[in-house]
Amino acid sequence: MSSIKVKPIKDLWAEFKVPGDKSISHRAAILAGLSNGVCRVDNFLPSEDCVCTLNAMSQLGAHHEVLESQEGYGPTSMNIHGRAMSLKAPEGSVDCGNSGTGMRLLAGMLAAQPFETILTGDDSLCSRPMGRIITPLAEMGASIKACGDKDGCAPLRISGGKLNSITYEMPVASAQVKSAVLLAGLFADGKTTVIQPSETRDHTERMLAYFQIRSVRDGDNISVYGGQVPESRDIRVPGDISSAAFWIVAAAVLPGAHLLVEDVGMNPTRTAILNVLIRMGAQIKDVVVSEEFGEPFGNVEVTGKAIHGTEIRPEEVPNLIDEIPILAVAGALSQGKMIIRNATELRVKESDRIATVCENLRAMGADVEEFEDGMEIHGGKPLHGAHLDSFGDHRIAMAFAIAGLFAQGETVIENTDCINTSYPGFADHLEAIKNGKSPS
Repeated sequence: MSSIKVKPIKDLWAEFKVPGDKSISHRAAILAGLSNGVCRVDNFLPSEDCVCTLNAMSQLGAHHEVLESQEGYGPTSMNIHGRAMSLKAPEGSVDCGNSGTGMRLLAGMLAAQPFETILTGDDSLCSRPMGRIITPLAEMGASIKACGDKDGCAPLRISGGKLNSITYEMPVASAQVKSAVLLAGLFADGKTTVIQPSETRDHTERMLAYFQIRSVRDGDNISVYGGQVPESRDIRVPGDISSAAFWIVAAAVLPGAHLLVEDVGMNPTRTAILNVLIRMGAQIKDVVVSEEFGEPFGNVEVTGKAIHGTEIRPEEVPNLIDEIPILAVAGALSQGKMIIRNATELRVKESDRIATVCENLRAMGADVEEFEDGMEIHGGKPLHGAHLDSFGDHRIAMAFAIAGLFAQGETVIENTDCINTSYPGFADHLEAIKNGKSPS
């Protein structure tokens, strides 16, 4: 078990790039593996989660050749050999590690395969609910049994076969559920439609279009036509704005700080973090440079100044779900009140993020009130160093490493190996920032 020790910083002046986008890396591995030829994927995120999805596709016959790697972690550039929608039965169960995204997207694809697959993962993943994908996939004709100790939880035993197209109205906004149904829809006859109650991340729709799959969007209705084969194409994954968010918050709350994050994803369904911080008074400039590979990417520049609290709007929550822990830290470091409600989904992430954020903020001296669906933070109270647990949750670990940069004394976060599920190299970047340097 590893730990991170943090002491307060006086300034921050850095220009660098963050690793590839986690959500896009998962989808690139899957769609390249379903394509009709060889796809080169660059700037792939070599995190444990994404490597699990990449290896799962290899088990299913879509093997890859590594071209470049990040030492100590995994591949960042590779050629993936597509199977033209015809996968093979895996030997043994498929391990999704800690990745809910990997498991839910793979389940959608495997629901149509003419063989049985068992999807499993670590203890954390096997405690997270999978009923929300089982319901629509079963409606399409798939046979999926949740075999976990908890009702509706993994391992998932999937007996794939011929699927029917459906129109599915999601009860809760979820990009993972939407993506699982759309991937299953590629194998179904006719048109499969997902109706989302509010806008969610649209990486799957963008990547389907990039791989020349016919799909249609009409407001919150997204449809895909079955019987199509993704056209093999090379793709470069942009930097992950959810990873950049930790440094963006650190710079935004520190008067006089300067930060430039280059080549980061600027998808409008992912940049709510910037909108919220700007509403809090942060000085942020962002510019889209290119959409060459189907996703907009560009640069984000932050100049630090004092900021104030705000209320997270209900419609913003689905596209902030990964950033709420670090926004809660921003709320504690700002003046006034930060209100986060309508975020019950946080209870069933890698940890109960409402409980774990509140517990760690209180341990550092913050004034926070916990609700079933969120929290209220009264900012401006000085934070002090504390001995904290990550609760095995990568975003909790990183959010409170940033909090430690602004707390009196030393902060220690235990159980930080989990960070490798999304941000390999975070500790090195943190060390550079602590020493007043730009991460390499």
